[in-house]
Amino acid sequence: MSRKISVIGAGSGIFSLNMIKDLCLTPNLINSEICFMDIDEDRLDASYTLCKRFSEETGVKLNISKTTDRIECLQGADYVINTVLIGGYKGWKEGWEIGKKWGYRFGGSMHIMHDEAFWINFYQLRMMEDILQDIKRVCPDAWYIMIANPVMAGITYLQRKYPEVKSVGLCHGYSGIYELAEELGMNREDITFQIPGVNHFVWLNSFYHKGEDAKPLLDEWVNGAAVEFGKECGTSCGIGPKAVDLYKRYGLFPIGDTANPGGGAWGSWYHTSPEVEKVWNEDPDAWFKGYFEYSTGQVEFIKKAAYGDDKVSDLIDGGHSNEPMIPLIEALSCDVERVVIVNILNDNEYVAGVPRDFEVEIPALVSKRGIQGIKTLPLPKQILSRMLRDRIAPVEMELAAYESHDKNLMVDLIMMDPFNRTREQAEGFLEEILNLPYHTEMKAYFK
Repeated sequence: MSRKISVIGAGSGIFSLNMIKDLCLTPNLINSEICFMDIDEDRLDASYTLCKRFSEETGVKLNISKTTDRIECLQGADYVINTVLIGGYKGWKEGWEIGKKWGYRFGGSMHIMHDEAFWINFYQLRMMEDILQDIKRVCPDAWYIMIANPVMAGITYLQRKYPEVKSVGLCHGYSGIYELAEELGMNREDITFQIPGVNHFVWLNSFYHKGEDAKPLLDEWVNGAAVEFGKECGTSCGIGPKAVDLYKRYGLFPIGDTANPGGGAWGSWYHTSPEVEKVWNEDPDAWFKGYFEYSTGQVEFIKKAAYGDDKVSDLIDGGHSNEPMIPLIEALSCDVERVVIVNILNDNEYVAGVPRDFEVEIPALVSKRGIQGIKTLPLPKQILSRMLRDRIAPVEMELAAYESHDKNLMVDLIMMDPFNRTREQAEGFLEEILNLPYHTEMKAYFK
């Protein structure tokens, strides 16, 4: 059976290559049509060339094309994957420097000192909705698969407003469970788990190894080997001292981006000063520096691998990636029933205590019947309370500001940051952000 997968923002080469690798390793999806679209022609050409060469070298028949025209890419699509980042990393960095000047710190913020800062989300939300509107016109039966951040705000906003569109958010942050399992000496095929919550705030509330409760093994590690591990694992490690302390305080282990800089470095009390961060082996600045260096290096690697003389398949690991897109598409297309971690509205109270019209990250049974969320074990009140206060409430404020064009609500959003002290601080910071020359549209939008 032929199907078309349209990738918007395909200049993200490693993401695109992981998808092609997984397609090549999925016999049910051979003969698929893949269309790459990006407005950056250089990066688009490199990603296209790399992926086409890999497909040809591995002998797997995939019809791969490229375009800079979004409508052309969407024509006849069965699946639309959105991985766009408007403006690249420059906007993050410049905004962060202004934020630091006004007294904001990495630590607990998803809306200022993070890659989901409000001045990034404004453009991302517009882009997400624009693509959805194109899907409604051009390929209304397609699945809209959102990889681009902000997944939490984006899925909440779009599924509330457009329930008729088949949409889902995906994030690989849950795969942090495999890092924890490996440190505990477990093979991933021997574990089962539930890690519910909202995107970038998920907690391990069910954990089994070979059919036996794995919590005693986790407790043994936490109270023993975790101490030495925490000294050697590098700064801001996802299973380092901070995560271990949160487990001791809240009773569940934070997974993936829940507490590391990639998810806003929650909670703020571990980041009140450089001295406090040192105690917990935390350094979000260094973490992001490493992230940017890695990303830049990958762009260069893609160019060299795409146009070099070496075989692409010799340069790249040919195994499955941890990305959930292709398993999801295979399940939907070919009725290969499986459980996939997804981001959808909590309309059936999959996570008790989260509003029914808000996004949750949960396991779902995926097949030809669609995406059927699975109700998860309740989260303890101490975690649910933090989720409502630190994650859900700011997103609701951001969406209220976005939908009403209300500048005062943007100030209120900034005041919810844990390092905000006065309204004047929030107003001054917002004005400086809005007065950056490339934020003219955003300044006019918020009245």
